[in-house]
Amino acid sequence: MTPPPPPPTLPRQAPAPDEGGVPTPAEARRHVVRRRWITAVIIVLLIGVPAGYLAIAAQQSRQSGKEKAAKVGATKVRAGWPSKVQRSIYEVPIPDKAWRVGFLETNNWRTSRLYVQFAITPDELDKFLTSMGTSREGLTRGVSIGERDTEAAGWNWNPKNAWYGATHEQNDPRPTQDITVDLTVPAKPKVYVVSTATP
Repeated sequence: MTPPPPPPTLPRQAPAPDEGGVPTPAEARRHVVRRRWITAVIIVLLIGVPAGYLAIAAQQSRQSGKEKAAKVGATKVRAGWPSKVQRSIYEVPIPDKAWRVGFLETNNWRTSRLYVQFAITPDELDKFLTSMGTSREGLTRGVSIGERDTEAAGWNWNPKNAWYGATHEQNDPRPTQDITVDLTVPAKPKVYVVSTATP
């Protein structure tokens, strides 16, 4: 009679977690590598991400600072219209159909100034002068804008041109305007205004 076959050999199984079995060296290495990788990711997230945000914020701050400095430190009149608020505060009613309009605003703790230049028609010049409390008859030969303001605005008064000026004085806190008109070409007068406001 043939003896019965031996029972099949079952593969060795890892112990259940609650049995407190010791992991194999390979499993231990995988566990250490995984833990180090997770630690590295956490470090990157905790340090790298905030550092990236700081770098972006610093760049934006520098750019914003440059733009603000360019505006605050702007010198010389530049092309463009002052805002309606500026025109209202400094009481400089630039005619709607004026062209070659340029302006510059400066501010310090004591005074604020709006420098404006534009070209207009003779009729518009008369209306503008009336709105400023004067007229052509009220203009006197010469430039009414001082040397300091001339330099700040970047203007040049060609001695060959026909310059006429007037000063429209007002009591504080309303601004005072120095007005100079170039009538070299009577059909195309050019106007230069410095309006000074004291807080």
